[in-house]
Amino acid sequence: MEIRLHGRGGQGGVTCAKILAAVYARLGKSVQTFGDYAGERSGAPVRAYTRVSDEPITNRNKVYQPDHLLVLDLSLLGDDTVAGLAPGGTLLLNSPEGPEAFAAKFGAFRVATVDATGIARKHRIGTRSVVIVNTTIAGAFVKALGIGLGVLEETYRGLGLSSNFQAAKDAYESVRVAEAGSPAGTRRAVGAGGAMEGARPAPPPATAKEVVPLQEHVEGPTTGLRTGNWRTQTPRYVENLAPCNAWCPAGNDVVGFVQALGRDGEIAASAVLGRSTPFGGVCGRVCPAPCMEGCNRREYDGSVNIRGIERWIADKAPVARLAAAAVKPKRVAVVGGGPAGLAAAWTLALEGHRVAVLEGEPELGGVLRTGIPTYRLPREVLDREVEAILALGVEARCGQFLDRESVARLAADYDAVVLATGLQKLQSLDVPGARLAGVEQGIHFLHRVNMRGKAVLSGHVVVLGGGNTAMDCARSALRCGAARVTVVYRRTRAEMPAIPEEIEEAGHEGVEFVFQAAPIGFEGDGRVSAVEVAEVEMGPPDASGRRRPVVTDRKRRIECDWVLMALGQSADLGLLPAGWTIRDGRCFGDGRPLNVWAAGDLATGDGTVTHAIGSGRRAAGLALRELGEAVEVFSRPDRARAVPATDIRLDHFARADAARDITVPPAVRLSGFAEVSAGIEGRTEAHRCFSCGHCTSCDTCLVYCPEGIIRRTKGGYDVDYSYCKGCGICVTECPRKAIEMSAS
Repeated sequence: MEIRLHGRGGQGGVTCAKILAAVYARLGKSVQTFGDYAGERSGAPVRAYTRVSDEPITNRNKVYQPDHLLVLDLSLLGDDTVAGLAPGGTLLLNSPEGPEAFAAKFGAFRVATVDATGIARKHRIGTRSVVIVNTTIAGAFVKALGIGLGVLEETYRGLGLSSNFQAAKDAYESVRVAEAGSPAGTRRAVGAGGAMEGARPAPPPATAKEVVPLQEHVEGPTTGLRTGNWRTQTPRYVENLAPCNAWCPAGNDVVGFVQALGRDGEIAASAVLGRSTPFGGVCGRVCPAPCMEGCNRREYDGSVNIRGIERWIADKAPVARLAAAAVKPKRVAVVGGGPAGLAAAWTLALEGHRVAVLEGEPELGGVLRTGIPTYRLPREVLDREVEAILALGVEARCGQFLDRESVARLAADYDAVVLATGLQKLQSLDVPGARLAGVEQGIHFLHRVNMRGKAVLSGHVVVLGGGNTAMDCARSALRCGAARVTVVYRRTRAEMPAIPEEIEEAGHEGVEFVFQAAPIGFEGDGRVSAVEVAEVEMGPPDASGRRRPVVTDRKRRIECDWVLMALGQSADLGLLPAGWTIRDGRCFGDGRPLNVWAAGDLATGDGTVTHAIGSGRRAAGLALRELGEAVEVFSRPDRARAVPATDIRLDHFARADAARDITVPPAVRLSGFAEVSAGIEGRTEAHRCFSCGHCTSCDTCLVYCPEGIIRRTKGGYDVDYSYCKGCGICVTECPRKAIEMSAS
């Protein structure tokens, strides 16, 4: 029995022939297998042959009259491919279509079909540029020839291909067979000498061309052979999701502004950054930088300092956006002048609508002004960016807190209302001594520091909590006269939710930490003199993913003069009129949707400035869309679609340490509330960006293309597909996954 396979370089046709030979060898047959190829590249047509006999095989010719034929690539199927196939022989095709699709032309054969490419891709056999179908289609062949699945499994185990067996099994179970329309021909017997009885002689070789002497070769002329039809897949330039973009809650085009800075400078980068946020200078200082957490360079030599880059851009080239001219401007009220409310107002004003921001504090900014100390966020930076929002025509109404009736009136008077009141309810402790003098909410302490410019402390201050508010309280307490500050946190340092850099800076300034301790009471005669804490053991993870603290009976006292509680905050829904609820960011009254949307921590409870910005943008977009405006509503991208680090060719990038922020020495800092960080020194940090999923015109594809058919154009690259064989080398070598193979 003779078998011939037709495929393309890279699909594994020769290996498939060897697999079939191994199957029959396991059945006790004498086998022979070999390939018919030379120095061709991936994508070139390749043939392979397998012979099976009960006797030793001595015939060394190619197979010209096969009993069975496998076609691994449907683009090769034609009259020349099936030439010599015995009537009634099996014609196995790699095709998602059923055998009936080929009955009209190949009805003389026993046609079998299987979607080997789809199955192999499902099981991730091969690379992202070339799908290898050999081990898959072999499963379909043994089923078509009536060989048991167990034999195939034993063969794969013996060949070390067990990881591919499931794909072969899927093909075994899904192959479809249509019997030949005419009676099957008689199998040809193999004679004692191994020669095929009745086999046609091999065609004579083609007349060889004259060989030109080596010294006469002065140029390499093109062959004129357009090999594009060899291609089974086509390389296409794409723009994939960068992880920094996917991780940014505000929706910034991070890779866009970083690349723009490195390529064209601050003004170009500022234009990109200003498309999605009014708070580049703010976030460049206080953002927890989840984009840096997602950065693919993180495990290589350290994340790109994206926060530092954002600050550099915003400080060097502040954005001055112009409002559009709305055809029918809407009137929108925004309740709350914090980052979420201001981001919503900015989004609405850019579309040309009339916006009024209602804020209870004397000035806009919310937690940016009342909760974040000036050593982290100088007021001139905040004022500059708030003023840019107001310059769009936003009206500010400060100094009056609203109640339920006021909110209901706003909903009646305005086309839409956005509620962005933040987290107003503070978590306290219901333990003995909680009302002693000297025990205070950390938020109230920070409010005094930031809004009144003074708060005098002395002695030993204990801060309870592990978030950013706790770090702000601890560092501010030192600047307000505390001789010693201790942060008490119920989990371990690794589980502290505060920005890691803030924890590190607190340590540099002399803040002490006590971990795995929970406050259970306060002691003192009219005024606090000690905190009683219980030791905590870490249990299994809770709903947040962090290990659950288990309070033990082991106790101790920590003597102190002040206690600042920073135990967390939650939304205060007391502002909602009776019957109102919030669902998926929208307000409902007695079950009916209202023209009122919630934004920021009131809607999500995420608790960061950058989350608030993204939520404010989204709430504004949803409100405008409901009002009939054709606007794009911001939505967080799916992180699962981001380019993983495993798709980055790290060997293309030299290692380089990340740029660190320049900071004032700790001894100097504590004399006041001047800004601690001076940011990064320059813009060279932008050049460390991998630009994951985005082409940078680095010429790698052009250099590695073996055909020399990729050329630079004004907008990127052009591929001459008439010659492209679909070898996938450009895809494999692309450092940043900006090219992918697609079906031809």
